[in-house]
Amino acid sequence: MILNHLFGIYTQPKEEWKSIDKKHESYFYALSHILIISLIPAGMAYYASTTIGWDIGAGATAETLKLTTQSALAMSVAMYFGLIFGVVALAVLIHEMAKSFQAEPNYTQSLELAAYTATPLFMAGFGAFYPELWFLMMVVLVGLSYSIYLLYTGVPIMLHIPEEKGFIFSSSVVTCGLVLMVILMAASVILWSMGLGPQHM
Repeated sequence: MILNHLFGIYTQPKEEWKSIDKKHESYFYALSHILIISLIPAGMAYYASTTIGWDIGAGATAETLKLTTQSALAMSVAMYFGLIFGVVALAVLIHEMAKSFQAEPNYTQSLELAAYTATPLFMAGFGAFYPELWFLMMVVLVGLSYSIYLLYTGVPIMLHIPEEKGFIFSSSVVTCGLVLMVILMAASVILWSMGLGPQHM
């Protein structure tokens, strides 16, 4: 069943990684996981932007901003596909970088590692139920921290390499992930400068 490892990666991550490694699913299964999980941040961004609104400022100067339905939908769809692209690109990087560490994972293993690692970060999208910027940043920071923890615990198990090499490999993946994040942010800025930015109500 899709998402059947979701509970385990939070309650017993090392054991769950071993379970994932012991019984690898199909490439489509791993891809289905990320297709579903990516709906959380994209859907919550749409909901918060059109229904609740974002509070900008503080005190008497606070202003609630909402986006038009069309603008929010366009941005949410772009976010959804951007997140999927980011995870698949990270999986490709994991697959290619593994060769330098005498590991030979297939694309399914690489995608599983990337998909389950990204899960806590994407689930931080539920923080948009309370669309205060400071609160969302805290939730995202917690999600990112746990995603990094999952990566460091999962790499030695999934790639079958010693923990010492796993630490170095994981650090390299984190660096690549940050580069991908910067690329996606830069792409967003370029699209905004081309007139595709948000339209407020």
